[in-house]
Amino acid sequence: MFTTASPRRRAHLAAIGALAAGLLALTACTGSPAPERTSAGAPDPDATLTVGLVLEPTNLDIRRTNGAALEQILIDNIYEGLVTRTEDNKITERLASAYEVSGDGLTYTFTLHDGITFHDGTALTSADVVASYQAVKTDAGLQGNAQFANVAAITAPDPTTVQITLTKPDQNFLFTLTGPAGLVFKSGDTTDLKTAENGTGPFTLERWTKGSAITFARYEEYWGEKAGVAEVVFEYIPDFTAGVNAALDGTLDVLTAVDPNLVSQLEETGDFTITTGRTTDKATLAFNNAKAPLDDVKVREALRLAIDHEALVEAVGAGETLYGPIPELDPGYEDLSEVAPYDPEKAKQLLADAGHEKLDLTLTIPSFYGTTVAQVLISDFAKVGVTLEVERVEFATWLEDVYTNHDYELSFVLHVEPRDFGNFANPDYYFGYDNAEVQELYAQALSEPDAERSAELLAEAARIVSEDHAADWLYNGATLTALTPAVSGFPKDSINSRIDLAGVTKASD
Repeated sequence: MFTTASPRRRAHLAAIGALAAGLLALTACTGSPAPERTSAGAPDPDATLTVGLVLEPTNLDIRRTNGAALEQILIDNIYEGLVTRTEDNKITERLASAYEVSGDGLTYTFTLHDGITFHDGTALTSADVVASYQAVKTDAGLQGNAQFANVAAITAPDPTTVQITLTKPDQNFLFTLTGPAGLVFKSGDTTDLKTAENGTGPFTLERWTKGSAITFARYEEYWGEKAGVAEVVFEYIPDFTAGVNAALDGTLDVLTAVDPNLVSQLEETGDFTITTGRTTDKATLAFNNAKAPLDDVKVREALRLAIDHEALVEAVGAGETLYGPIPELDPGYEDLSEVAPYDPEKAKQLLADAGHEKLDLTLTIPSFYGTTVAQVLISDFAKVGVTLEVERVEFATWLEDVYTNHDYELSFVLHVEPRDFGNFANPDYYFGYDNAEVQELYAQALSEPDAERSAELLAEAARIVSEDHAADWLYNGATLTALTPAVSGFPKDSINSRIDLAGVTKASD
C-alpha cells in the first residue's frame, strides 16, 4: 500500500496493481510487541468495528479490477468462492462443504453447503458457480482468465455439485480458486459491481463515502456463522501520522500498517496491542539480467554478497532475511542463506574478475518508498567500489520504464502476491531472466498432482534462480497492526492480501 491511488491504466498491467497495493509493509518496524490483552468485556453483537487502512479501491468491481485493496476487504467478507485460504495460505473449504481431486489431478468435484443465499435473497445453486467460472474462462477481461486456460469443462451434475475438468494437471488451480477468479456471482445479475454488490458473504455493503470510508453491515441471513459485529467501517487514511492520531484519539479500533517510526506513540499509551504479521511480501532488488553489466553473473553475485542483509532488516525494523524467490508461507520454500552470505571482500574480487573494480549503477525506485533501503544499498555498495545513483520516479513512470519497457539497471519494489515464482520462469518479465531449466522445472511443478513433489520441484527451481543471482531478495516483509483491548480475533498474518472479519468481535465499553 502507498499514499497515492494505484494506477489502473492498462489491462496488461493489471497484475502489477496487487504488487503496488501491498507496499506499506516495506516500512514495517517494531520493537518488542506489547503483551497480549484480553477483551474489556463480553463481545457486543451490536458493535461497530472501525479499521484504519491506507489504500482505498478505485472501484469495487473485483472481477475486472486487480489490486490487493479490493481483495483485502471484499474476499470472504462480501464475496466467497468454493474454497478460500487461511492466514498461512492453506487452502480450505468455503462455499463448498467438501471437495475431491481425482488421482490424475484432472477432475475437481465440489459439494455446496446447504442454504446459501445471495444478499438479494436468491438461493445459490451450482448453476451460479458454473456461470461464474464459465465467464472467467471465456472473458479475457475477467481476473483469472489466464489461469483458467487449462479448464476443459465446468458442469453441474445436480444443484449442489460442481465438477471442473482440466486438460492437464495444475498444482496452482485450487489456489487460483481462492482469489478473484474463484468468487461466485449470481447468474445473470445486473448489479453494477463498481459501486454495489450482491455476494454471499457475512457482510453486505452499506455505503461507500469515496475518499473517506467504506461501511459493511452484518448479513443477518448468512448461511454460516454470523459475523461478530454489526458493522465494520474501513477508514482510509493515507497519511501515517494521521492514522496514528486517529487511533490515539479513539477514532479507530484497529490501525493496520503502522508506521515503524510512530509505533512507540501507540505502545507508550499502554492502550494498544501491536501484532507483527507474516506475509508473502518479497522486497526485491531487481537486476536487469538482459542488460550489461547485470547480464554477467559475477556482477550480480558481487552485488548480493555486498549487502549485509541482517543489518538491512534491522534498519527496516521488521521482517526476516530472504535469500531466494519463495517466502516461507509459499510451497517450495528453502533457507538459501548460504547462497549469498555477506562477504564484501569476495564481492570486490568478483567485480575485479568481471573487469569492474569501479562500477556506476542506477537504482530506479518508486518515489513513495522511504529512504532506508536505498541508503543501506548506497553504503554497502560503496564499500565494494560500486557507486549507486538513486532515481526516484512516480509509480506510473516506474510502470512504463521498468515494468513495461525494461529500461533500467537495478530496481526495487515489494512483490506481495503469493505463489508468484512463475515470474522467474517468464523470460518476458521485467527481470529479463531466461533459464530453460527453471522454466521446465516450474512447468513440471505445476503439472505434478502430488503437492509435496510439486513443492520439491519448486524448491529445486528456486535454488537455481538464487544461485544464478537473478535478483536479490532483501527481506521478507512483515506488517504491524495496532489493536485496542476491546478487539478480539482480528487476523494477524497476510492482511495485506485479505482481512476475514467474520470472527472478529468487539467488547462492550
